[in-house]
Amino acid sequence: MITVSKLIPQGRGLAPALLRRATSVELDWDTRSRSRFEATDSAGRRLGVFLPRGSAVRGGDVLVAEDGSLVKVAAAAQPVLVVRHCREHGSPFDLLRAAYHLGNRHVVLQLEPDHLKLEPDHVLAAMLRSMHLIVGEEASAFEPEGGAYGAAGGGHGHARDHGHDHGHPDGDHSHGSHHHEHHGHDHADDRAHGHVHHDHDHDHDRGHGQEHHHR
Repeated sequence: MITVSKLIPQGRGLAPALLRRATSVELDWDTRSRSRFEATDSAGRRLGVFLPRGSAVRGGDVLVAEDGSLVKVAAAAQPVLVVRHCREHGSPFDLLRAAYHLGNRHVVLQLEPDHLKLEPDHVLAAMLRSMHLIVGEEASAFEPEGGAYGAAGGGHGHARDHGHDHGHPDGDHSHGSHHHEHHGHDHADDRAHGHVHHDHDHDHDRGHGQEHHHR
């Protein structure tokens, strides 16, 4: 096994010729969010990665092996939830509200101008749909936002931490036997904005082929 203990963010300063000769490795976020992991590069070499604790590896970064060889990192496609606002009944501000509530739950998020990405979680998906957001599923690279105080990964992976209760003031968010009734729910957030959605039911799932049913 070849030891890797150095990372060059986005391969800055490396000559294109060196990068062309580098091997590559494709990793999902669960692996890249760790500072110590094993992987196999495109040349079939086993890599033992030992980076400073708290490090995270991003797509486009370059690992430097103990023998001086370079390994380019690509973000592997993985299952993610993609959250968009309802263009007919909502606004982009709904995504800001969603990011706020998810942030309160320490959920790792990828922020984009017109959507959010997070790791699959049926409880969070139900919560977001209850906020009249469109939640789809797809397989794509996941590059969540880094920590506000310089931590490369930021927070902890929500999908990996299902064994605990977050203890949120807005209710018990433990990941046990949750059952959300989407029909007839009380929209506390909607009332805070001076409106209530009447008979507004979205079937917001299954990718971008979502269907809207308005009675």
